[in-house]
Amino acid sequence: MKTEVIKLYENREDVTLTTYVLEDSPEMLAGKSRPAILICPGGGYMSCSDREAEPIAMKFASMGYHTFVLRYSTYMGGNAGGFPDISKPLPVKEECLYPTQMREIGQAMLIIREHAKAWKVDADRIAVCGFSAGAHNAAMYATNWHTDTISEYFHEDKEKFRPAAAILGYTLSDYIFMRDNTEKRSPMDVAFFKASNTAFLGTAEPSEELLDEVSPARHVTENTPPMYLWATASDELVPVQHSLRMAHALAEHKIPFELHVFEEGPHGLGLATQSTAAAKSQVYPDAAKWADLAGCWLEKRFSFDLPEKTAFEEMLETGIIG
Repeated sequence: MKTEVIKLYENREDVTLTTYVLEDSPEMLAGKSRPAILICPGGGYMSCSDREAEPIAMKFASMGYHTFVLRYSTYMGGNAGGFPDISKPLPVKEECLYPTQMREIGQAMLIIREHAKAWKVDADRIAVCGFSAGAHNAAMYATNWHTDTISEYFHEDKEKFRPAAAILGYTLSDYIFMRDNTEKRSPMDVAFFKASNTAFLGTAEPSEELLDEVSPARHVTENTPPMYLWATASDELVPVQHSLRMAHALAEHKIPFELHVFEEGPHGLGLATQSTAAAKSQVYPDAAKWADLAGCWLEKRFSFDLPEKTAFEEMLETGIIG
């Protein structure tokens, strides 16, 4: 496996693309290109979680995909688990405001495409994947990749940014619903939501227009790629309604999707196994099935170019061996 950390900005260490490129082998695909998964960890736009980064990359790599982890711009500068004091208003940091994070996915896509030949990446089959805020970022990209916000910013053809699929774990999909739902909850929940708004949108109380703009479930079109969605019914931080709203929007526009809602599990499960758990409270064997189910879903779109039989089997049949 070829691993490399690529900085997206020369003067910043916190925004990076880490490659997990599988080595070519004469026994597997033998020089043919593989599909890829671009992963965005969560962290409330405050940081990028380690639990939703490399372990996810390794899981999809075990399925035969090249994987990439994007640590996009966050309020705490990429520090895993970093969180500011939300007991008082946060100062605005211009370098981590929307639409920066969405554009960074676009930049990562350009980097992957630029190296597609050397890395043997099938540039037409790159999926975006995310969790929590990272899933929101991936969903924003999936519903905006074709807009001028991305293509004109980079002065590149829109097709270079097209994702082939999206995988969203416990995503936030509707900021207006999130605002209305949070207002009914505890003061701590309200404080967290306002802090996240400041980190991502530059204000604790964004306008209705801005909240609508960053609600991907409200902007699904025929350009939106097929999606795999998963969540838990007991998630209290980002309620399951977000995944349901996204699924409803996809159904309305006849975009292929698959949705799995598991009964139990808190927010931020990652793989829901001990490999991504900080405590036993994050291990849920039932919810852990999401990854293998996602693998089955991906195979329908990202099947490998395999011959019917191996060269050894053909030699046995023709009598060259035996």
